[in-house]
Amino acid sequence: MISKNLTIAAAFVLFTGLGFGPALAQTTPPPAPTMAAPSSTAAPAPAPAPAPAVTAPAPAAPTASSDNPYGLEDIVKKGNPVSLTVLALLAVMSAGTWYIFFMKFFEQSRILTQARTVEKRFWTSGTLAEGVDKLPKNSMFRSVADAGIRASQGGTSLVGLNDWIAMSLSRQLEDANGRLQSSIAFLASVGSTAPFVGLFGTVWGILQALIAIGVAGQASIDKVAGPVGEALIMTAIGLMVAVPAVLIYNYLVRRNKVINEKLRGFAGDLQTYLITKSAK
Repeated sequence: MISKNLTIAAAFVLFTGLGFGPALAQTTPPPAPTMAAPSSTAAPAPAPAPAPAVTAPAPAAPTASSDNPYGLEDIVKKGNPVSLTVLALLAVMSAGTWYIFFMKFFEQSRILTQARTVEKRFWTSGTLAEGVDKLPKNSMFRSVADAGIRASQGGTSLVGLNDWIAMSLSRQLEDANGRLQSSIAFLASVGSTAPFVGLFGTVWGILQALIAIGVAGQASIDKVAGPVGEALIMTAIGLMVAVPAVLIYNYLVRRNKVINEKLRGFAGDLQTYLITKSAK
């Protein structure tokens, strides 16, 4: 009986301890943290934060008004004697070409107008003297008419009248043709030589580019761009001078041919009229 009671008491104590054990463990405060003892050496100071990188401002974009370092204006500013001489020579050629064009164009237009006057007034006149008076004094047709009249009035015994009149009119036509052809040869010269003058400037620019490469020791674009650009500009200017000169030359020569045909036709008709009048 006693052992039975002891067994029950021991079981009660065991269950009581198991129930209160976790509760006591939860309610027990955690041990206070202990302060670490300071070390004999001080801790290293934190490294300073790196300074923010300063970015360089982006270069401003070139505007339309900025100077072109490789253009014609730059060539003039540099004052290279060879380049300036080539430019001056091409400028003279171009100015002479356009001056001759306008001068000959208005001269030819005036002569063509005189040709229409001959058809309307000279051959409709009552007498030869009246027809000559209707022609302008500076007209080539009047010069031809005067030469024919003088030949018909003062012949020679060595040559027949017909041949004498023909010779006089032929000389006058040659003089008129010489006046028409004056200054035309300049256009032919410009058309044939201007490309080579520009080519000389091109060769000089390439030579300067090679010299710049040799001095710098490397073919960098900043050393080559200027001289090569100058060379290309010289080539372009030479062509711009030569092409108009050739076109103007062909245009004026065609108009001269038309005028010469009209002068020869007038001289032939006048010769026939003078021979017929003399025969009568």
